[in-house]
Amino acid sequence: MKIFILGLYLIVSTLSADSVYATFNVEAQKSSNLAFDSSGIVKKVLVKVTDEVKKGQILAILNNNDLKAMLQISKIALDYARLNYKRQLKVRSMIDKAKLDTYAFKYESAKAQVEYQQSILDKTFLKAPFDGVIYDKTVEVGDVVTAMSPRPLFKIQSKIKQKLVLEFDQKYYKSIKVNQTFKFSVDGDKKTYMARLSKIYPFANSGNRKIKAEVEVQGFVVGLFGDGYILIDGK
Repeated sequence: MKIFILGLYLIVSTLSADSVYATFNVEAQKSSNLAFDSSGIVKKVLVKVTDEVKKGQILAILNNNDLKAMLQISKIALDYARLNYKRQLKVRSMIDKAKLDTYAFKYESAKAQVEYQQSILDKTFLKAPFDGVIYDKTVEVGDVVTAMSPRPLFKIQSKIKQKLVLEFDQKYYKSIKVNQTFKFSVDGDKKTYMARLSKIYPFANSGNRKIKAEVEVQGFVVGLFGDGYILIDGK
């Protein structure tokens, strides 16, 4: 496209030919709202906002002394069931198979009961699902939580790795491909960055006629926004 102004030619680039404008928000690559899958009273809260945590790290614990006792009872019952079953195996030639099967059933049932009690006890420990940082906390010691209507107690997000969630006009959907370069800047930061598209969403928003794409980045603050251009021809 050429525009004639006072005898001079001003060249106006049609960005649709070699680049596509896109806006973006910075989001964590991983983000979760965490709640107990059990009911009870919060006994311990072990982390606070801004704490970095590892996958599997315990964040909070419910009062669980009764469940610990039930698990111990189940383990004792399993020990006796195992002992009785082994005794019967030693004299299996002297007893009928139905009686031996009864001891085997009691032994297997005792094992299953221990596993069941262990699973119930495990639900009183709220653990981090991945390495990340706690960025919100709404629980204190003594709070009552319920599995019937759980509420988020912690919010966790990946600390180092983020993603840019881009939006661009749907009319360019045939031109945008994974691995194309995105040249961008973050609001408030004069520096220009470059990264490659890692994902293109397979649908267009019917409300704003935009398609989303993602770019993997590191070191950006979640919640920031900015804009840039997807370079179609790699320039």
